[in-house]
Amino acid sequence: MEIQQRILTFVTRTNWILFAVASIIGFLLMPADFAVGILCGGLLVTANFHLLARTLKKALTPPHLTSHNVVIAKYFIRFIASGFIIFILIAGHYVNPLGLIIGLSVVVISIMLATLSELKKLIFKEAV
Repeated sequence: MEIQQRILTFVTRTNWILFAVASIIGFLLMPADFAVGILCGGLLVTANFHLLARTLKKALTPPHLTSHNVVIAKYFIRFIASGFIIFILIAGHYVNPLGLIIGLSVVVISIMLATLSELKKLIFKEAV
């Protein structure tokens, strides 16, 4: 269980760090709608990640085990709400779509970094 907790902690912290760095760089170097896209996308994906983690933690922690149907229903509600928010942001021309995609990539990048970090630990552990 130690490795799962370590990865979750790493991803959670890295999400916020990447989100902050991308947003700051966006506001310093890019047009306003691009930077707002990074900000909105990062907030949306980070909030969804935290809500999913909380849903799964509550669903899988005894004695309050939840039906998988409830977990899936919550997931689809979040998915539809996220899609609607993204639609409003792009259709209303509030954000630049490319900036939004960059913001939405924060969690994917942090998961990739966590994977690389764990692979590095495994490789160097075996080499010793």
